[in-house]
Amino acid sequence: MEDHKLTPKSKPSFSRRDFVSAALGASLMSMVPPGVRSGAWAAGSDAPEKKEVKIGFIPLTDCASVVMASVMKFDEKYGIKIIPTKEASWASVRDKLVNGELDAAHVLYGLIYGVQLGVGGPKKDMNVLMCLNNNGQAITLSNQMRDKGATDGAKLAALIAKKEKDYTFAQTFPTGTHAMWLYYWLAANGVNPLKDVKTITVPPPQMVANMRVGNMDGFCVGEP
Repeated sequence: MEDHKLTPKSKPSFSRRDFVSAALGASLMSMVPPGVRSGAWAAGSDAPEKKEVKIGFIPLTDCASVVMASVMKFDEKYGIKIIPTKEASWASVRDKLVNGELDAAHVLYGLIYGVQLGVGGPKKDMNVLMCLNNNGQAITLSNQMRDKGATDGAKLAALIAKKEKDYTFAQTFPTGTHAMWLYYWLAANGVNPLKDVKTITVPPPQMVANMRVGNMDGFCVGEP
């Protein structure tokens, strides 16, 4: 057998001098406190990306976290200023989130998933940063419905089955939790929410006024 000399195919890219220099640098950095060390490696400033953050909200009780953070100046400790912007409807909040007029918003949980999936409007990536409220939804029927004996789901279904008139129910946004609760409750009592009754979208602050003038027979919203 012939002896074959083993020769490197390429020169090492890391010389002894380079190795010693790197090792010395690592040893020195290990002696620096972690907080200072992380700052040394940061490429840029620790200041917020934006000085002012526009956060949209609808005037409901669960917007309190956003509003009070601004009123009590909790934002100042983080070097930002919250600009609360009162919006007229969830559709307005959605549109302003999508086109960038708002940086964030107090918003319906289902609305965010609708935008993420492109259901009922433009499709855009969304992030849920925190939950402001759990439950608290209510379904309210008009006094006229009560006078006709509709005091629970079963009696409401019986009244609707008589087809004396077209009954109208309101929710706050097509992909919102209020719509989901309303549809589920009606269906659980034998009422097809998409065929047996008419459903409309009404901004939360306008629910009571619309009920008073007879525009609807019932609604689901965060505040009855």
